[in-house]
Amino acid sequence: MSLFKARDWWSSALGEGEEFDQGCLCVGDVDNSGTGNDKVVVGSYMGMLRIFSPHTIKPSEGAQGLAESQLLEVNLHNAIVQIELGKFVSCSDLLHLAVLHPRKLSVYSVSGMAGNVEHGDQYQLKPVYEHNLQRTACNMTYGTFGGVTGHHSLCIQSMDGMLMFFEQDSYSFGRFLPGFLLPGPLVYNPRTDSFLTVSSARQLESYKYETLAVATEAENRQDADLPVKTGGKRLTPDWTFVLGEQALELSVPSFSHSSSSIFVLGERNLYCLRDNGQIRFMKKLEYNPSCFLPYASLTDGTTNLLLGNHTNMLLVYQDVTLKWVAQLPFVPVAVRVASFPELKGVVVSLSSEGHLLCSYMGTDPSFFSTPKVDARDVDYEQMETELKTLQKNIREASRTQDILPKADAQEDLTVTAVVSNSMDSPSHALIQDIDGLPVPSVTVQLKLKSSGVVQAPRLNVLVQPPLSVTQNNFVLDTMSAGSSTVIKFSAFLNGHYPPADLTGDITVSYNSPTGVPRVLQARFNLPLALVCVATSPAKSTKFKITVDTNQPPVDLRAMFPEFSDKSEEKDGNSLAFQFLSGQKVSLVASKTSQRYRIQSDSFEDMWLITKELVHRCDQHFSKLGFKDFRKSVSGPIPLQDYFLAIDHHFQLRVSAKQFQDLLSERAVQFRAIQRRLLTRFKDKTPAPLQNLDTLLDATYNQMMSLAEAAEDNQSQLDQAFARLRSGTHLLVLLLSLWQGLPPDQTALLEATLLPLLQDTSQLGWEESCDAAVTHLLRTCLSRSPKDQAISLAQTGGPVLELPKDTARLKKHIALLCERIGKGGRLSLCSEANVQVPAQIQNLAAPGGVESIAEAAGDGEEAVLQPDAAKFIKKREPSKKVKKDKEPKDKREDTSAAEEVKREKKEPASKEKKKESKEETKRDSKEKKDSSKEKKDKDKESREGKESVDKKVSKKSSAKVKEKKESGAGEG
Repeated sequence: MSLFKARDWWSSALGEGEEFDQGCLCVGDVDNSGTGNDKVVVGSYMGMLRIFSPHTIKPSEGAQGLAESQLLEVNLHNAIVQIELGKFVSCSDLLHLAVLHPRKLSVYSVSGMAGNVEHGDQYQLKPVYEHNLQRTACNMTYGTFGGVTGHHSLCIQSMDGMLMFFEQDSYSFGRFLPGFLLPGPLVYNPRTDSFLTVSSARQLESYKYETLAVATEAENRQDADLPVKTGGKRLTPDWTFVLGEQALELSVPSFSHSSSSIFVLGERNLYCLRDNGQIRFMKKLEYNPSCFLPYASLTDGTTNLLLGNHTNMLLVYQDVTLKWVAQLPFVPVAVRVASFPELKGVVVSLSSEGHLLCSYMGTDPSFFSTPKVDARDVDYEQMETELKTLQKNIREASRTQDILPKADAQEDLTVTAVVSNSMDSPSHALIQDIDGLPVPSVTVQLKLKSSGVVQAPRLNVLVQPPLSVTQNNFVLDTMSAGSSTVIKFSAFLNGHYPPADLTGDITVSYNSPTGVPRVLQARFNLPLALVCVATSPAKSTKFKITVDTNQPPVDLRAMFPEFSDKSEEKDGNSLAFQFLSGQKVSLVASKTSQRYRIQSDSFEDMWLITKELVHRCDQHFSKLGFKDFRKSVSGPIPLQDYFLAIDHHFQLRVSAKQFQDLLSERAVQFRAIQRRLLTRFKDKTPAPLQNLDTLLDATYNQMMSLAEAAEDNQSQLDQAFARLRSGTHLLVLLLSLWQGLPPDQTALLEATLLPLLQDTSQLGWEESCDAAVTHLLRTCLSRSPKDQAISLAQTGGPVLELPKDTARLKKHIALLCERIGKGGRLSLCSEANVQVPAQIQNLAAPGGVESIAEAAGDGEEAVLQPDAAKFIKKREPSKKVKKDKEPKDKREDTSAAEEVKREKKEPASKEKKKESKEETKRDSKEKKDSSKEKKDKDKESREGKESVDKKVSKKSSAKVKEKKESGAGEG
């Protein structure tokens, strides 16, 4: 179905800041001109009443033509709730305008006088009569109540559910609706002389005028405890229909005597009922409607409807069949059909903001004709050049793998961060001192400069715990082009453990002038002096790291000038740092060799000093112009010291899980006791509590103790995770210096070992790191193309959850370091580039390949499906044949026993040796069992052959027996 826009014939914007609703629009011959042409009457909640006579405005007329369309504008000084047009004055057949205010009903006559000058006709609004209401009005309806002809009566519904009836300038009576809570739409049905409304019970109710007239007088609402006044009947509805939803609008069209339909517009459905309350049809709407209007149809027995919704659409239905859809520039709250001198059947719609539109359905004809193309010769050289250019652009676009779009060459906003060289005086830290050492703070200055209009910028500052800032969120005013803003805040240490990172992130979110949201990021580095001070070096330490270089050592006082003044060492070869909330770290430069040594009693605390040493060495020699400056680390990687941090963090996670389970159990018990006590207290016959109150207090105390213990454990877990991050950063740095990894591989290794910035109860560091390391071991660090092909065919993986222990993770990290040490190269894609065989592709189902192809000495081998094992067995010769042919060739896939011999030469723990011996025994036992089974099968096959040969002939059986005996003797 085509979607067309409603064709704009005439439109106007009514005031500024005014509000309009359903009852604020009315169409009719309000000035009784007798021409049959309608005028548009609009009232607003601000009390403004306007009357328009729309007509076609020529382009030359402009604003003057729009002004001529407005006949009258009057301020009535009271909110206009609803306007209606009818015969409201006795002894007169002219149409009058009824205006409903919250506390007043006014009836006016509109008259026009021909002007004698060029300004045109003059229109006047004259009051005929008015009624002051004792109750606040909600809506009204009009009609020939009681079958009276010649004039119309008015019925007003108040906010408290009273129906007030007026016959011209006199008040008739009032009745309260039964079971009233909130007012609903109200309409009069002249065919049955009844009133229809939707009650708070979400049902359509019909009350006959005769029933209302003879019901109990309702000048005052009756109290339920008082006796009902005599002299009247109790008010009951004639019939009801359950809608199940609130109604937005009611309509009773009367195009002909044969039509007898009642239309109800609900929040999600459209209902059509007969006059007796029986449903004719119902249409479920797939959108939120706003208003509707039934109008006459050319087909007998059907009714057309105009229906507006909140997606700016105007839909035309014939009963339940959608005939047309037109798009409006706003959400209509009222819609009418009018006839004007130049155009009949115009759709008049009004928005809640005061946009009045007269439009028609259909499309404008297009007079565009395709111009003739001049015949010209084809330039094949130009076409070939253009084709090559397009192919080049396609190749560049297909080669680009960026997910996010590239940023513009010039940003609308630039952020520059400057960290002060000196500490603040006085300090802005929340903790004034830690273990007697004052806690400093440093000022960070941010300068925002805009090259264009930046709307509603919001700035967020993020630093790693336990670092903190004085203010982390800033909401700025809209910045014009060329303006700049300076923001200052202070950073300081706010915890009793050293941070894992001294960098801070700045995020600025804003909207461009076109409304497009944008995000800008920047980063700043905090000084090392923020978390440590100079002290005297330690004589003996537990952990040491030696960094070798190819240049003579640099004077440490020149490299760390901020600590040289406070240091007790004057030779420049040693410097010591005391963390405010950590251990002492000593830095020593060798006098005879080109080495630096970092030593401390804490493995994790050496991270920041080692990082700073490497960074400042690079800066120092780059300034001097040394391009071949190299640095390395010799000796084994301290994995066992790193594993201690992993175990400590894991134990705290296990404790947190236990505390959570215990708290859940105690909470269930606490609620169960509460239910028991509540049942006892509600019982009319008192019963003993049976110590339930004591049990409740004890359970509550246990819950509070567990909650405090869980909070303490969580703080320890945060501290352990920060120390684990520091240790991981240090391990990555040592591996990169050990093997000379380039920056891209170092970044990949850091992303593998540090996949999370913080722990959560759903996802922790151990399972995330294990999944990342496992992926590298199965892809770029796999031991052979065969293992890589198997891992490429594998999809999915295990569910990430808290593991039972850290043995598997530590084993995988050790294997990762070993393969990097053997020259393995890290990459996100596979380096083998081998084609995956079809048999191995069938293993892509979950569970096809589960284990990592590790060294045989690790105690795990690849577990393959039977089909894959059969395929690999066909492709490779047996071990026995390969040993005979190539006795000196040493393959990378060694057996378990050979791996154990190799591990004996290297320093290993007793547990690994014990595991390898047990695996060797198990493998030898399996070989013996397999050889025994093979002998039994050979024996059974020989016996079967003997029985068959005996049946054939005695002579042949004897020969077979002799051959077997001779063969056995030779064996």
